[in-house]
Amino acid sequence: MQSTATVLVYSDNARTREQVRLATGRRPAADVPEVRFVECATLPAVLKELDKGGIDACVLDGEAVPAGGMGVCRQIKDEIFNCPPVLLLMGRPQDAWLATWSRAEAAVTLPVDPVEFAGALAGVLRKRFVNA
Repeated sequence: MQSTATVLVYSDNARTREQVRLATGRRPAADVPEVRFVECATLPAVLKELDKGGIDACVLDGEAVPAGGMGVCRQIKDEIFNCPPVLLLMGRPQDAWLATWSRAEAAVTLPVDPVEFAGALAGVLRKRFVNA
């Protein structure tokens, strides 16, 4: 297992990015690597980081403004070769169908529940390392 997983966190809200970091801790589960975060507040920053490479998973805020995470997810799935798996943060459970439309591998609702989030992120990271 590699020693560190790089997770891109996209949200225009610094508090949401903080909730993601706090819910993850050093690692979301014992069987996945420790996590290093790359934080982005804008779509151009997300695309720049993904173009650089080295991102193992993305956490995208579906409530971000002006570019919501669901649309960003769909865009990167179309445009980024070997796109990392995506965990989508949704405002409402009823938006699960939009998460499916966006092609996200997993989705959880806001506000971030630490146990639910850590489990979902661990699952997304497992998919990345099994398929790598």
